[in-house]
Amino acid sequence: MKWIPALAVGLLCSGTEAVWAMTDTATTPLNLTASVYGYLALLIFTLSYVFVVLEERLALRKSKPVIVAAGLIWVVVALAYQQHGDQHTAGIALRHYILDYAELFLFLLAAMTFVNMMEERRVFAALRTWLVSRDYSLRTIYWVTGGLTFIISPIADNLSTALLMGAVVLAVGEHNYRFISVGCINVVVAANAGGAFSPFGDITTLMVWQQGLVEFVDFFRLLLPSLINWLVPALLMSLTVEHCRPGSGQRHQRMKTGGVTVILMFLATIAFSVLVHSLLHLPPVLGMMTGLGALKIYGYYLSLHDPIFREHGHITHHHAENTARHNIMHGDHTGVVRRFDIFKVVERESWDTLMFFYGVVLCVGGLATLGYLANLSTLLYGNLGPDLANALIGMLSALVDNIPIMFAVLAMDPGMDLDQWLLATLAVGTGGSLLSIGSAAGVALMGQAQGTYTFISHLKWSWAILLGYIAGLICHLWLSGT
Repeated sequence: MKWIPALAVGLLCSGTEAVWAMTDTATTPLNLTASVYGYLALLIFTLSYVFVVLEERLALRKSKPVIVAAGLIWVVVALAYQQHGDQHTAGIALRHYILDYAELFLFLLAAMTFVNMMEERRVFAALRTWLVSRDYSLRTIYWVTGGLTFIISPIADNLSTALLMGAVVLAVGEHNYRFISVGCINVVVAANAGGAFSPFGDITTLMVWQQGLVEFVDFFRLLLPSLINWLVPALLMSLTVEHCRPGSGQRHQRMKTGGVTVILMFLATIAFSVLVHSLLHLPPVLGMMTGLGALKIYGYYLSLHDPIFREHGHITHHHAENTARHNIMHGDHTGVVRRFDIFKVVERESWDTLMFFYGVVLCVGGLATLGYLANLSTLLYGNLGPDLANALIGMLSALVDNIPIMFAVLAMDPGMDLDQWLLATLAVGTGGSLLSIGSAAGVALMGQAQGTYTFISHLKWSWAILLGYIAGLICHLWLSGT
């Protein structure tokens, strides 16, 4: 996996010069939706997404089919344009989408490394221990986990926050399956709602921010609508939660040395990225990668001071297996010992998600180059109007992953104003809560609470979540005066 970041950077460097050199000579994209090439590309994308939907049943990672589909679609695009005597537009368009992906890839790589670093320093484990050890009732735990999820997800992303709070719900609920089911639904809705008003809360909001369509501070205009989106179903579901106290006996875990420092470094990196983007008009990825470099330097400090654990020849430290070379160089062949190594943290990134994102960006970009998104934009935003179109697109994200939905909207570029882009961000970010399979948080918690939090148990409360979804959209429209 170590070659993946290098490949992304290589593509970024090789593509930039060509894009700037050839953009002026590019022809207008053709409308090939009614051609054999258009139908073939659409069929390839549909088949790949069938495999994505069946990921759990087939045990096939979702990134694999979409990466293959991306390559095939762009071959079809190139053949279609060459048949019309255009040998350049397909290559120019492909480099453009690769550049978009490369910037987001590096941003996500840095953000996910910070989150994984906090996990390795047991920041989340310590928080979970503190919550479980409090003498709270189940209903109080229900509100505390939901509230903390809503607060943390804008910073630590909705997926990581949902997994953390889902672990708390499972630890507290033990054999109380009704509480676990409702508690997990509450966490999923809160995670998606909290991630909708911050560029760091979800990939879709990050995409909108990276495109410069919404400034960082403008996202906070979605705070109240997002809060309503969570509170409406949370209040309705809380009526089924008992006031009894949970059992105890959970193992206490403390934060490792440096945990607080990593948290502060992450917050400083976020602030630096925002300032770089707003004041200097540079891509925010520059700030994130600079912060990642500082984190690596701090990781070097930890590697010199982090304790080593050896027990009867077996290493118990998390990063212990990588010091064999050091010991061999010093003539020590008795065991393998290593202190902290930040590159081990980087290796724990969710590469499947990052590669899935690559496939989605290129698949949707290929369909856009064939003219599909221009037609879809006319159908939705031209005929239905932006308000209804954004609301329907948000509901569609419950069935189809919100990443391709948002990228499709960005590729359409329907000419919306700030309030409408905020509405689209809110709708796509929270619409996935309608079904358990509609968001990464829901899918992850179904695996974490297998057999207790299920598709059916979530579906029973979809009506309440839909009420919150509609209330949140209406609140935003009211605040924006439309």
